[in-house]
Amino acid sequence: MRSDPAPAAYGIAVDGVSKKMKQTQALAGLSIDFAPRLMHGLIGPEGAGKTTLMRLLAGLLRPDSGTIRFLRDGTEAPFREVRPVIAYMPQQQSLYADLSISEHLDFYRTLYGLSDAAFGPRREELLGITRLAEFQKRPAGQLSGGMYKKLGLMCSLLSSPRILLLDEPTNGVDPISRREFWDLLYRLHEQRILIVVATAYMDEAERCGRAHLLQEGRLLASGEPRDLLAQAGVGSIDELFLLRTGG
Repeated sequence: MRSDPAPAAYGIAVDGVSKKMKQTQALAGLSIDFAPRLMHGLIGPEGAGKTTLMRLLAGLLRPDSGTIRFLRDGTEAPFREVRPVIAYMPQQQSLYADLSISEHLDFYRTLYGLSDAAFGPRREELLGITRLAEFQKRPAGQLSGGMYKKLGLMCSLLSSPRILLLDEPTNGVDPISRREFWDLLYRLHEQRILIVVATAYMDEAERCGRAHLLQEGRLLASGEPRDLLAQAGVGSIDELFLLRTGG
């Protein structure tokens, strides 16, 4: 009996990327390597350039200079071939307040052109891991902050992406919802997909396989969180950030 081939491993190489948004230099010669099958954290305060970089990775913006290369099993692939396996969850999600959870899933199923065979199992799987099955009839406008974020994530995941871009997914939710959301991300990480999470919460950096600290469009530090702390001789990402910014 022949086994199915392993899904392709996708990585992203950002090299010397600069981007100006109106009068603001959002990114200034930024270089980051997003290695495959890892959870990467883009860590920094408001104005660090996280959202601009996310939009560039999603193909919604183009860099003023520098390059963004997508790699499939170590070989460069054109963006048009990679785009179908990318899911982007923006900071401000475009959900419809009067549509229920179930109606949102049906809407995105149509948007992605999913067959009955693909949609049914994926729908049940996502409702199960987000623990939203019993709330399927509830309108999005009546969901708590954490449930709203989970619905947005479900809609992004329906297409079974191999690259998942999440822009501040835990911003504005309570601590319990933050923990539940990260538990959900860990379960997704077991599928060996590339996950990039942007966050202003310094403590979330230590939940990632790689942390990339940004400030004013520049890279302050990059690597495994434990290694970064050990090299700098500090006990937390907050301390490391202050050390690198002179705060």
